[in-house]
Amino acid sequence: MKFTLDKNEDFSVFKLNEENLNSIMAPNLKSEFIFLRNEGVRNLILDMTDVKYVDSSGLSSILTANRLWNGYGTFVVCGAVHPSVKKLIEISHLGSILTLVPTLEEAREYIFLDSIERQLKSEEE
Repeated sequence: MKFTLDKNEDFSVFKLNEENLNSIMAPNLKSEFIFLRNEGVRNLILDMTDVKYVDSSGLSSILTANRLWNGYGTFVVCGAVHPSVKKLIEISHLGSILTLVPTLEEAREYIFLDSIERQLKSEEE
């Protein structure tokens, strides 16, 4: 599985450099997500700009990341813009479960605003 990982202070960007996110790659992707979560990555952006096909195992790996970061930090998927990927997300109704944004810049902005919101909530408590 080919990917790049860009770690910043506030978030990490995991860019999948593959056209297919399928049953062959999904277990490795899940392992990478678990490793990053255990490493303490608070906010993760999954950049799927290069991905043109996702199967059910691929969706499962994305949902695993969503569960791992739920209540811990923020998980955002960006670049899921290829028509077949968009169609699969629509059919599976994942748009209501996942945080999906079109671009990496929008994902960065989302994490920034979400972090501020979480900080304000914790100060209120």
